[in-house]
Amino acid sequence: MTNPHTGFIRISHIIGDPRRGIKPTIPVSRATWYAGIKAGKYPKPIRLSEGVSVWRVADIEALCHQIERQVVEVSK
Repeated sequence: MTNPHTGFIRISHIIGDPRRGIKPTIPVSRATWYAGIKAGKYPKPIRLSEGVSVWRVADIEALCHQIERQVVEVSK
């Protein structure tokens, strides 16, 4: 993960933005990301203002570790 270890990040740094050259941390579409939030699979955003949502870096790092553990379990 190439994000800071504390603070907040926007969705473009989570799912990536090819137009801005930002590689995804979690390579899913925007629709899949928001469906995952609704289903409780992904962390909920923090609304800073209308149209501005952020996620805690610690929550995204925890999600990445959870996904890694699931991949390891499946590959055993």
